[in-house]
Amino acid sequence: MKRLLLLLNMGGPNNLSEVEVFLKNMFNDPCILGIKNKFLRKFIAFMITRSRLKEATHNYEQIGGKSPICEITQRLCGKISSLSDEFDAVDFAMNYTPPFAKEVLKKYENFDEIIVLPLYPHHSITTVVSSLNDFNKAFEELNLKAKVKIIEPFYKDELYNQVIVNSIKNMVKDLKTEEITLIFSAHSLPQKIIDNGDVYEKHTLEHVEILSDLIRKDMKFKEIRVAYQSRLGPVKWLEPALGDELTKLENKKALIYPISFCIDNSESVFELAKEYKDVADELKFEYYDVVACPNDSEEFAKFLIQIALK
Repeated sequence: MKRLLLLLNMGGPNNLSEVEVFLKNMFNDPCILGIKNKFLRKFIAFMITRSRLKEATHNYEQIGGKSPICEITQRLCGKISSLSDEFDAVDFAMNYTPPFAKEVLKKYENFDEIIVLPLYPHHSITTVVSSLNDFNKAFEELNLKAKVKIIEPFYKDELYNQVIVNSIKNMVKDLKTEEITLIFSAHSLPQKIIDNGDVYEKHTLEHVEILSDLIRKDMKFKEIRVAYQSRLGPVKWLEPALGDELTKLENKKALIYPISFCIDNSESVFELAKEYKDVADELKFEYYDVVACPNDSEEFAKFLIQIALK
């Protein structure tokens, strides 16, 4: 039996020419822009893309002209393959930029089993559902016959959470943590999506509670908080906003962990590490830093192998 482990994620521009592709595909996604009328959604997506393209392109120019997400995920696939012989292939597909699911799945038309692993620790229609919709559409269009196994969100998994705790511990091993505030920063969502039944906020807050209990066993931070980043537009979003939390922080020392992501992307390497670093500098912070996502670490690769084979 031939078995494929397929990692899913939202994607990010591989070069500056793909910034428009990324924005266009993201805002045309009914899971992101919840407008049922396809033509109206397409028009609004066009307007948003046009209004944001210049700024988004400039942002990607500041981090090397591309998102790191595809290169890191490619390395992660290689790491998994080197650590386990349980899979005949390990590959990945992105939702909004290449490699797209249909092109990836074409390579494995003769496989018997596909283990689909969305790289999102928390469930949301904007992430897990969106990526699975994309996978299912490609699977049906190719008329594949493989058995499909879907891996559920994994924020409660002990091994995954130990990976996060170890990353934080390594980041502060030479620091006086009792003087530092640890902030778990989550990608924000419009409040309307949560009010309509999305469990993302519930999963995120549960995850922060789990991690806080684990961290307090090993480290002593001044306090642990949760905040939300990446707000867009005039509608009400999840609160508190990260910028507001930094402004209120009297001790002027903060360590940020991007709790929504497993792989570094523009939200972590640009927004958190550059934009909010500038905010912290303006507020005269004595210390501000961002912990890297699990990425292609051996610990994370071993965790993914374990949950894929459960």
